Amino acid sequence: MRTYLLIVVFLFFSKSVLAVNDSIVKPQVRNSPILIANLLMANNNYVKCTYGQPLKKGREVFGSLVPFGKLWRTGANEATEITFTNDIVIGGTSLEAGTYTLFTIPNQDSWTIIINSVLGQWGDFTYDASKNIVVFQVPVLKNHEIYEGFTIQFDEKTAGFDMNLLWDSTKIQIPVQFADKKPTSTKKKKKRKS
Repeated sequence: MRTYLLIVVFLFFSKSVLAVNDSIVKPQVRNSPILIANLLMANNNYVKCTYGQPLKKGREVFGSLVPFGKLWRTGANEATEITFTNDIVIGGTSLEAGTYTLFTIPNQDSWTIIINSVLGQWGDFTYDASKNIVVFQVPVLKNHEIYEGFTIQFDEKTAGFDMNLLWDSTKIQIPVQFADKKPTSTKKKKKRKS
């Protein structure tokens, strides 16, 4: 009788433990992890880029997986977002400190770089070109290394930094300079006569 009672008690607790384990919410594993690239420079100049990292997985990347001539979220899942803590100049255009979305249009010889003001976008499904702040082109460079995963890196320069987009054997280098802090007006105020 004791053996039978112990078996019943054991089965009851086993089912309770299984029921608890089934109710635990497990983290969702993404095929393309979210990565952060950042760079802290002198005078509290800080840049941070958050992006999803798709992988090559033996596929042809540019011109196939990422078609030429079409808008790309510049990563996977959510659209890539970039934050600048200080005013910058990118593509010859001044841009105030803040957070922006980065889109690109890859082509064989050059890419169009797009800085957009709408945050929190999923992919490029709700992309609105009227919210573009900066649009410019950069040439395609070849990498000596093959990058399995799409990677964003920053290289510090004397007056700014380069933002590098790296995937497969492709390298896109986006030069960024710190904005000049000189006052916009050099006129002196006239003294009032008393």
